[in-house]
Amino acid sequence: MLSINRHEKIVEWLGQNRSVKVSNLSKQLNVTEKTIREDLEKLESMGLLKRIHGGAILAGDGNSTLLPISSNNTRNESWKKAIAKSAISFIEQRDIIALDFGSTTLEIARMLDNIPLTVITNDLHIISELVKKDNIQLVVPGGYRNRNSLISAEAISFMGKLNIKKVFISATAIDLEHGLTVFTSAQIELKQAMIRCADEVYAVVDHSKFDKCALMTIAPLTDLKLIITDSGIDSDIIRKYEDHGSHIVKE
Repeated sequence: MLSINRHEKIVEWLGQNRSVKVSNLSKQLNVTEKTIREDLEKLESMGLLKRIHGGAILAGDGNSTLLPISSNNTRNESWKKAIAKSAISFIEQRDIIALDFGSTTLEIARMLDNIPLTVITNDLHIISELVKKDNIQLVVPGGYRNRNSLISAEAISFMGKLNIKKVFISATAIDLEHGLTVFTSAQIELKQAMIRCADEVYAVVDHSKFDKCALMTIAPLTDLKLIITDSGIDSDIIRKYEDHGSHIVKE
């Protein structure tokens, strides 16, 4: 198993159980305890955990910056809808846009009027939503199914040939140092391909994800034209990010 895959598993188990043991991880991942200790050292250097004798615990004192690998999509439904409503205001007729995987981008797809528009996506839920809107030209790079999305090397290559005006990217977390981050590697290459070929990059993240860090960086904040969030964000957070050059709008 590659180190990145081990790191994903370790972070997933830590997010679920709040602590892990070296001996258990060694057995579960079929590697030596020395390898596990090296993995934990690497993850600690990223601020994702704190090593203790025989294992590791969540970083911090109960208010950890580590986010769990999964979340309840319905829990923040009102935030997602508010963010989607704001995002829609930046989309114009005949735009060529890309919608990343995720529940917030799905809300954007649901709110889109049936107007002349080109939308690129590999999210199966978004595809299902947009096939109902016949004025929208839907472009699906394709691939094999991974949860609710389509992934393949061919899709990444195809994406690089497209001229995308605006891309709307979701993330597990966002902070000043690491930018937009996620926990799983399966979709990160396609997310990055969308960003590379887009003129304008819009991050759609709710306020609970700020000043948090996940395992892998999608993009630094300098790649973003705009961060779209909800009204729950604290004004001090907005000020801190804008002082570092980011632009934030809230609904």
